Amino acid sequence: MDSLTLAGRPINRLGYGAMQLEKVDRAAATAVLHRAVELGVNHLDTASFYGDAVVNGHLRAALSPYASDLVIVSKVGARRVDAPVPLALAQRPSELRAQVQLDLDTLGLDQIAVVNLRRADQGPGLIASGADVVALDDQLAELVALRDAGLIGAIGLSNVSLDQIKQAFPVGIACVQNAYGLLDRTHEDELLFCASNDIPWVPYFPLGSAFDQFPSPTEHPAVQGIAAAHATTPAAITLAWILAHSNNTAPIPGTRTLAHLEENLSAADVVLTPEDLATLDALA
Repeated sequence: MDSLTLAGRPINRLGYGAMQLEKVDRAAATAVLHRAVELGVNHLDTASFYGDAVVNGHLRAALSPYASDLVIVSKVGARRVDAPVPLALAQRPSELRAQVQLDLDTLGLDQIAVVNLRRADQGPGLIASGADVVALDDQLAELVALRDAGLIGAIGLSNVSLDQIKQAFPVGIACVQNAYGLLDRTHEDELLFCASNDIPWVPYFPLGSAFDQFPSPTEHPAVQGIAAAHATTPAAITLAWILAHSNNTAPIPGTRTLAHLEENLSAADVVLTPEDLATLDALA
Protein backbone atom coordinates (compact mmCIF):
# COMPACT_ATOMS: atom_id res chain seq x y z
CA MET A 1 0.00 0.00 0.00
CA ASP A 2 1.01 3.59 -0.59
CA SER A 3 1.69 5.54 2.58
CA LEU A 4 1.67 9.09 3.87
CA THR A 5 2.48 10.76 7.18
CA LEU A 6 -0.13 11.36 9.88
CA ALA A 7 0.99 13.20 13.01
CA GLY A 8 4.60 12.40 12.18
CA ARG A 9 3.94 8.68 11.74
CA PRO A 10 3.68 6.69 8.51
CA ILE A 11 0.27 5.24 7.71
CA ASN A 12 -0.93 3.17 4.80
CA ARG A 13 -3.36 5.25 2.79
CA LEU A 14 -6.21 2.75 3.11
CA GLY A 15 -7.31 2.73 6.73
CA TYR A 16 -10.23 1.25 8.59
CA GLY A 17 -13.19 2.97 10.22
CA ALA A 18 -14.34 0.81 13.12
CA MET A 19 -17.80 2.28 13.74
CA GLN A 20 -19.69 -0.73 12.34
CA LEU A 21 -18.04 -3.06 14.85
CA GLU A 22 -20.53 -1.90 17.48
CA LYS A 23 -23.03 -4.19 15.72
CA VAL A 24 -21.02 -7.42 16.08
CA ASP A 25 -19.75 -9.56 18.94
CA ARG A 26 -16.18 -9.73 20.21
CA ALA A 27 -15.21 -12.76 18.10
CA ALA A 28 -16.44 -11.25 14.83
CA ALA A 29 -14.80 -7.90 15.60
CA THR A 30 -11.52 -9.59 16.45
CA ALA A 31 -11.54 -11.50 13.17
CA VAL A 32 -12.06 -8.32 11.15
CA LEU A 33 -9.43 -6.34 13.04
CA HIS A 34 -6.82 -9.11 12.84
CA ARG A 35 -7.40 -9.46 9.10
CA ALA A 36 -7.20 -5.70 8.56
CA VAL A 37 -3.81 -5.55 10.25
CA GLU A 38 -2.63 -8.65 8.35
CA LEU A 39 -3.50 -6.87 5.09
CA GLY A 40 -1.46 -3.80 6.04
CA VAL A 41 -3.94 -1.47 7.72
CA ASN A 42 -2.24 0.58 10.42
CA HIS A 43 -4.62 3.57 10.64
CA LEU A 44 -7.65 2.69 12.77
CA ASP A 45 -10.46 5.15 13.44
CA THR A 46 -12.70 4.85 16.51
CA ALA A 47 -14.63 6.90 19.11
CA SER A 48 -15.88 6.31 22.63
CA PHE A 49 -19.43 7.03 21.46
CA TYR A 50 -19.37 4.09 19.04
CA GLY A 51 -21.55 1.68 20.99
CA ASP A 52 -20.79 3.42 24.31
CA ALA A 53 -17.11 2.40 24.07
CA VAL A 54 -17.99 -1.09 22.80
CA VAL A 55 -15.83 -0.54 19.72
CA ASN A 56 -12.91 0.63 21.84
CA GLY A 57 -13.27 -2.56 23.84
CA HIS A 58 -13.15 -4.62 20.65
CA LEU A 59 -9.97 -2.84 19.57
CA ARG A 60 -8.30 -3.38 22.93
CA ALA A 61 -9.25 -7.06 23.10
CA ALA A 62 -8.08 -7.75 19.56
CA LEU A 63 -4.93 -5.65 19.29
CA SER A 64 -3.53 -4.78 22.73
CA PRO A 65 -0.66 -4.68 23.39
CA TYR A 66 -0.63 -2.53 20.29
CA ALA A 67 2.06 -2.84 17.63
CA SER A 68 4.30 0.21 17.46
CA ASP A 69 3.22 1.01 13.90
CA LEU A 70 -0.52 1.17 14.69
CA VAL A 71 -1.97 4.70 14.63
CA ILE A 72 -5.23 4.73 16.57
CA VAL A 73 -7.30 7.84 15.97
CA SER A 74 -10.37 8.86 17.95
CA LYS A 75 -13.06 11.47 17.67
CA VAL A 76 -14.71 13.73 20.26
CA GLY A 77 -17.78 15.94 20.18
CA ALA A 78 -20.62 13.55 20.98
CA ARG A 79 -21.64 11.11 23.69
CA ARG A 80 -23.81 8.01 23.86
CA VAL A 81 -27.24 8.33 25.47
CA ASP A 82 -30.09 5.95 26.14
CA ALA A 83 -32.71 7.50 23.87
CA PRO A 84 -34.40 6.88 20.50
CA VAL A 85 -31.55 8.87 18.95
CA PRO A 86 -28.61 7.30 20.81
CA LEU A 87 -26.22 10.23 20.41
CA ALA A 88 -26.13 13.67 21.99
CA LEU A 89 -23.69 16.48 21.37
CA ALA A 90 -20.83 16.96 23.83
CA GLN A 91 -19.02 19.99 22.47
CA ARG A 92 -17.98 21.87 25.62
CA PRO A 93 -14.28 21.80 26.55
CA SER A 94 -14.91 19.81 29.74
CA GLU A 95 -16.87 17.27 27.72
CA LEU A 96 -14.07 16.95 25.20
CA ARG A 97 -11.61 16.24 28.01
CA ALA A 98 -13.94 13.62 29.51
CA GLN A 99 -14.23 11.87 26.13
CA VAL A 100 -10.46 11.76 25.72
CA GLN A 101 -10.13 10.23 29.19
CA LEU A 102 -12.80 7.65 28.33
CA ASP A 103 -10.89 6.76 25.16
CA LEU A 104 -7.67 6.35 27.11
CA ASP A 105 -9.35 4.14 29.69
CA THR A 106 -11.28 1.93 27.29
CA LEU A 107 -8.53 1.57 24.69
CA GLY A 108 -5.88 0.97 27.34
CA LEU A 109 -3.57 3.69 26.05
CA ASP A 110 -1.47 6.37 27.69
CA GLN A 111 -1.88 8.63 24.67
CA ILE A 112 -4.30 8.80 21.73
CA ALA A 113 -2.21 9.38 18.59
CA VAL A 114 -4.72 11.79 17.04
CA VAL A 115 -8.02 13.13 18.37
CA ASN A 116 -10.39 14.59 15.81
CA LEU A 117 -12.70 17.37 16.96
CA ARG A 118 -16.07 16.63 15.39
CA ARG A 119 -17.82 19.96 14.91
CA ALA A 120 -21.62 20.16 14.70
CA ASP A 121 -22.27 23.30 12.66
CA GLN A 122 -23.65 21.30 9.73
CA GLY A 123 -24.85 17.81 8.88
CA PRO A 124 -24.62 14.93 8.57
CA GLY A 125 -26.04 14.04 11.94
CA LEU A 126 -26.71 16.30 14.89
CA ILE A 127 -26.45 20.07 14.43
CA ALA A 128 -25.64 22.27 17.41
CA SER A 129 -28.10 24.85 18.70
CA GLY A 130 -28.49 26.86 21.87
CA ALA A 131 -26.08 25.86 24.63
CA ASP A 132 -24.51 23.23 22.39
CA VAL A 133 -22.95 25.93 20.20
CA VAL A 134 -19.35 26.25 21.37
CA ALA A 135 -16.66 28.50 19.94
CA LEU A 136 -14.04 26.64 17.95
CA ASP A 137 -11.23 28.56 19.67
CA ASP A 138 -12.43 27.37 23.08
CA GLN A 139 -12.43 23.76 21.91
CA LEU A 140 -9.00 24.08 20.34
CA ALA A 141 -7.58 25.59 23.54
CA GLU A 142 -8.73 22.50 25.48
CA LEU A 143 -7.27 20.11 22.89
CA VAL A 144 -3.98 22.01 22.89
CA ALA A 145 -3.88 21.65 26.69
CA LEU A 146 -4.50 17.90 26.33
CA ARG A 147 -1.74 17.72 23.74
CA ASP A 148 0.64 19.66 25.96
CA ALA A 149 -0.15 17.21 28.77
CA GLY A 150 0.75 14.31 26.52
CA LEU A 151 -2.72 12.75 26.60
CA ILE A 152 -3.15 13.20 22.86
CA GLY A 153 -0.43 13.24 20.26
CA ALA A 154 -2.04 15.53 17.70
CA ILE A 155 -5.25 17.39 16.88
CA GLY A 156 -7.47 16.71 13.88
CA LEU A 157 -10.74 18.20 12.67
CA SER A 158 -13.94 16.55 11.48
CA ASN A 159 -17.03 17.88 9.73
CA VAL A 160 -15.56 21.34 9.21
CA SER A 161 -15.66 24.15 6.67
CA LEU A 162 -12.71 25.70 4.87
CA ASP A 163 -12.90 28.78 7.11
CA GLN A 164 -12.74 26.57 10.21
CA ILE A 165 -9.71 24.71 8.88
CA LYS A 166 -7.97 28.02 8.29
CA GLN A 167 -8.98 29.24 11.76
CA ALA A 168 -7.53 26.13 13.39
CA PHE A 169 -4.45 25.90 11.19
CA PRO A 170 -2.11 27.89 13.49
CA VAL A 171 -2.45 25.37 16.36
CA GLY A 172 -1.23 22.55 14.10
CA ILE A 173 -3.77 20.28 12.42
CA ALA A 174 -2.79 16.66 11.81
CA CYS A 175 -5.69 15.71 9.51
CA VAL A 176 -9.17 16.65 8.37
CA GLN A 177 -11.96 14.08 8.33
CA ASN A 178 -15.03 15.08 6.32
CA ALA A 179 -17.69 13.24 4.38
CA TYR A 180 -16.38 12.94 0.83
CA GLY A 181 -16.57 10.58 -2.09
CA LEU A 182 -16.87 10.07 -5.81
CA LEU A 183 -20.45 11.37 -5.99
CA ASP A 184 -20.25 13.90 -3.15
CA ARG A 185 -17.46 16.44 -3.57
CA THR A 186 -19.03 19.19 -1.51
CA HIS A 187 -15.75 19.64 0.37
CA GLU A 188 -13.41 19.78 -2.63
CA ASP A 189 -12.10 23.22 -1.64
CA GLU A 190 -11.24 21.88 1.81
CA LEU A 191 -9.43 18.91 0.26
CA LEU A 192 -7.39 21.22 -1.99
CA PHE A 193 -6.39 23.43 0.96
CA CYS A 194 -5.28 20.37 2.91
CA ALA A 195 -3.34 19.02 -0.07
CA SER A 196 -1.50 22.31 -0.49
CA ASN A 197 -0.55 22.29 3.22
CA ASP A 198 0.42 18.59 3.52
CA ILE A 199 -2.57 17.78 5.74
CA PRO A 200 -3.97 14.26 5.25
CA TRP A 201 -7.55 14.27 3.99
CA VAL A 202 -9.48 11.41 5.62
CA PRO A 203 -12.84 10.87 3.90
CA TYR A 204 -15.55 9.18 5.87
CA PHE A 205 -18.52 7.61 4.05
CA PRO A 206 -16.22 7.11 1.02
CA LEU A 207 -18.59 4.42 -0.27
CA GLY A 208 -21.76 6.33 0.57
CA SER A 209 -24.08 5.65 3.48
CA ALA A 210 -27.76 5.26 4.25
CA PHE A 211 -27.06 7.82 6.99
CA ASP A 212 -28.47 11.16 5.78
CA GLN A 213 -28.89 9.61 2.32
CA PHE A 214 -25.31 9.76 1.11
CA PRO A 215 -25.33 8.30 -2.41
CA SER A 216 -23.58 4.99 -3.06
CA PRO A 217 -21.07 5.24 -5.91
CA THR A 218 -20.99 1.45 -6.13
CA GLU A 219 -24.45 1.47 -7.69
CA HIS A 220 -23.54 3.86 -10.50
CA PRO A 221 -23.47 2.17 -13.93
CA ALA A 222 -20.19 3.86 -14.91
CA VAL A 223 -18.48 2.57 -11.76
CA GLN A 224 -19.86 -0.91 -12.31
CA GLY A 225 -18.67 -0.89 -15.92
CA ILE A 226 -15.12 0.08 -14.97
CA ALA A 227 -15.13 -2.55 -12.21
CA ALA A 228 -16.10 -5.22 -14.72
CA ALA A 229 -13.31 -4.12 -17.08
CA HIS A 230 -10.77 -4.46 -14.25
CA ALA A 231 -12.29 -7.72 -12.94
CA THR A 232 -12.78 -6.13 -9.53
CA THR A 233 -15.60 -4.65 -7.49
CA PRO A 234 -17.32 -1.24 -7.64
CA ALA A 235 -16.14 -0.58 -4.07
CA ALA A 236 -12.52 -1.12 -5.08
CA ILE A 237 -12.93 1.22 -8.07
CA THR A 238 -14.51 3.91 -5.89
CA LEU A 239 -11.70 3.78 -3.34
CA ALA A 240 -9.05 3.60 -6.06
CA TRP A 241 -10.45 6.84 -7.49
CA ILE A 242 -10.15 8.56 -4.10
CA LEU A 243 -6.52 7.42 -3.83
CA ALA A 244 -5.76 8.62 -7.36
CA HIS A 245 -7.63 11.91 -7.02
CA SER A 246 -5.12 13.44 -4.60
CA ASN A 247 -1.96 12.14 -2.94
CA ASN A 248 -3.09 13.36 0.50
CA THR A 249 -6.23 11.19 0.66
CA ALA A 250 -6.46 8.44 3.29
CA PRO A 251 -9.97 6.95 3.23
CA ILE A 252 -11.29 4.91 6.16
CA PRO A 253 -13.97 2.60 4.74
CA GLY A 254 -15.76 0.66 7.42
CA THR A 255 -17.31 -2.79 7.39
CA ARG A 256 -18.25 -5.57 9.77
CA THR A 257 -17.48 -8.44 7.37
CA LEU A 258 -14.23 -10.02 6.22
CA ALA A 259 -15.42 -10.22 2.61
CA HIS A 260 -16.10 -6.50 2.36
CA LEU A 261 -12.87 -5.69 4.19
CA GLU A 262 -10.81 -7.62 1.64
CA GLU A 263 -12.85 -6.10 -1.18
CA ASN A 264 -12.15 -2.58 0.08
CA LEU A 265 -8.44 -3.11 0.62
CA SER A 266 -8.01 -4.59 -2.86
CA ALA A 267 -8.38 -0.99 -4.09
CA ALA A 268 -4.67 -0.55 -3.40
CA ASP A 269 -3.92 -2.87 -6.32
CA VAL A 270 -6.22 -1.15 -8.84
CA VAL A 271 -4.51 0.99 -11.48
CA LEU A 272 -7.07 3.22 -13.16
CA THR A 273 -6.41 4.26 -16.76
CA PRO A 274 -6.57 7.91 -17.87
CA GLU A 275 -9.88 7.05 -19.54
CA ASP A 276 -11.21 5.56 -16.31
CA LEU A 277 -10.20 8.65 -14.37
CA ALA A 278 -11.82 10.98 -16.91
CA THR A 279 -15.07 9.04 -16.70
CA LEU A 280 -15.07 8.98 -12.91
CA ASP A 281 -14.02 12.63 -12.59
CA ALA A 282 -17.05 13.58 -14.67
CA LEU A 283 -19.48 11.94 -12.24
CA ALA A 284 -19.30 14.72 -9.66
